[in-house]
Amino acid sequence: MGVTPSRVACERFESAALKGNPLDDPHARTLPVYLPPGYDEGGERYPVVFILAGYTGRGANYLEEKAWDETFTQRMDRLISSGACRPMLVAFPDAFTRYGGSQYLNSPAVGRYADYILELVAHVDATFRTRAGREHRAVAGKSSGGYGALTLGMRHSDVFGLVADHSGDKGFELCYKPDFPKFARAAAKFGDIAKVLADPRSVRERDGAFFDLLNIAAMSACYGPHPGALLGFDLPVDPETCALRPEVWARWEAQDPLFMLEDTQVRQALQSLRLLYFDCGNRDEFNLHFGCRQFKRRLEEFGITHHYEEFDGTHRNTTWRYDTSLALISRAMPA
Repeated sequence: MGVTPSRVACERFESAALKGNPLDDPHARTLPVYLPPGYDEGGERYPVVFILAGYTGRGANYLEEKAWDETFTQRMDRLISSGACRPMLVAFPDAFTRYGGSQYLNSPAVGRYADYILELVAHVDATFRTRAGREHRAVAGKSSGGYGALTLGMRHSDVFGLVADHSGDKGFELCYKPDFPKFARAAAKFGDIAKVLADPRSVRERDGAFFDLLNIAAMSACYGPHPGALLGFDLPVDPETCALRPEVWARWEAQDPLFMLEDTQVRQALQSLRLLYFDCGNRDEFNLHFGCRQFKRRLEEFGITHHYEEFDGTHRNTTWRYDTSLALISRAMPA
């Protein structure tokens, strides 16, 4: 009898962390988990990688068929069969919100999404045959998912021993400030920001202006929550004049990995990782390659072990970069 093929198990998980969240988003969500070939026979235990989707994405999107690309199931099957990657479980959390994303943070304006990821770790360990230790547990992601992977590694290195950040948000000065005038123009177009945020699905013309509005509003809810404010958060600029609000921007900067790196405990957490990998395209539309270069330089100054790669490309269509990160994760885990 041959080895049983890989499959994806879809778990329905009810989150205590997300129950009663301020946006009334679902607290019961589906968690797809890739199970490698041979999982269904024997009693072997496997490492786990948590893959975090970018802004407006859901974990299940990685499993969808797309033009000229593999599904993540096909990718894992290929990497395992070629010997580039050991057999591993891969979990795909859904951290989507009414605003389009959570940045995988705990925010009183959005919900406790960092706690939610930690809940999923415990659930996966309790449900599947995992090697339940930080040295066999990785977190990876792209864009906002890369940001989430890095910040979870910074704050929860006792849970995740390996981190892979693909084009994650960092260097907020360069990656977000250029979008503030776009946000102000979009706010003028839509008029009532609160109305749009109350039901984004009701907006029929979901064009570039819609994204410009939702993107900065979502980031504001994650980085600048303010329970007493009308929207539940503060905007970093005056929507009419686009003048920066320094006191709000300072709260954004506190969540920038470049600023977080100044914390001794964060540096100790990163140094404890078995793998700290990050990469970025050298033509990233959000200027993230500049943030990555600054981050790399600071890591070098602090003597923190890391692996950075810059490739010829932009921010989009970079799923192929997981071939590199998954192989590195596999090699960095103990036998």
